Amino acid sequence: QLQLVESGGGLVQPGGSLRLSCAASGFTLDYYIIGWFRQAPGKEREGVSCISSSGGSTNYADSVKGRFTISRDNAKNTVYLQMNNLKPEDTAVYYCAAGKYFGCTHYNSRPYDYWGQGTQVTVSS
Repeated sequence: QLQLVESGGGLVQPGGSLRLSCAASGFTLDYYIIGWFRQAPGKEREGVSCISSSGGSTNYADSVKGRFTISRDNAKNTVYLQMNNLKPEDTAVYYCAAGKYFGCTHYNSRPYDYWGQGTQVTVSS
């Protein structure tokens, strides 16, 4: 089967860090952009970050810029989201998605081919 699986979520205190992973099985990520999205209770899903298929270009939401870093290791068929200086407002279910595009233009509104099941991130003292 073709799927994306997120991992690495958990409970952390404000100011802490987590690294999320998005691993693909059944297909190769080399030719896909990967977007990270999150959804908090009562809110719409929002784009967090995106990385181009080559890894040469990245996009970040203003709310996470300077704190989050997206990267990919195509040899491992995995994309990562390093989250530093976490804030309570970062609490959400985080999803990764793969789209057959070259770049991340309009990544927050484009349709995607595959979605992961999500991983919970909770930032609380």
